[in-house]
Amino acid sequence: MAEHRTMQRSALLDAARSLLSEGGTEALTFPALAERTGLARSSVYEYFRSRGAVVEELCAVDFPVWAAEVEAAMASADTAEGKVEAYVRQQLTLVGDRRHRAVVAISASELDAGAREKIRAAHGGLVTMIGDALRELGHEQPRLVAMMLQGVVDAAVRRTELGGAAEDPAVITEAAVSMALRGVRG
Repeated sequence: MAEHRTMQRSALLDAARSLLSEGGTEALTFPALAERTGLARSSVYEYFRSRGAVVEELCAVDFPVWAAEVEAAMASADTAEGKVEAYVRQQLTLVGDRRHRAVVAISASELDAGAREKIRAAHGGLVTMIGDALRELGHEQPRLVAMMLQGVVDAAVRRTELGGAAEDPAVITEAAVSMALRGVRG
């Protein structure tokens, strides 16, 4: 029975990712989750008390995976500048990843305090990772610079999310990497 519940919960999270990727948070409704998974709407409420609870669980499941991929890319770089480049490049590479698309939709939405706190904590992990590289580059305020750097990444993500209305994603990535590297050199 427990295994069946785990499978249903996993199916609900998968459906939530798809809905978020396709239509943002407005698309994430309990009727839509029920329809996607073939569960009764009342069953969806047995797993999650609210949309916020679905979002919180997605954050708890998906953010660490995403952060680990960024961390791995940074770990493979030899220099502090290389780590900064990997930090920017890997996050922008993940924009096309379905897990990350859900995270992007979540980050852009109106969330309850619990979900916002989880997102902040997850981003905090990324900011801590890049702080060491920034310290190595001689920054006396690595946390502040890291927040600014994340702002460049977030702006590039939003630009990429515009799709056909914006530049080619590769062009956006190169512009973000160039800005980041020029900026952290100070």
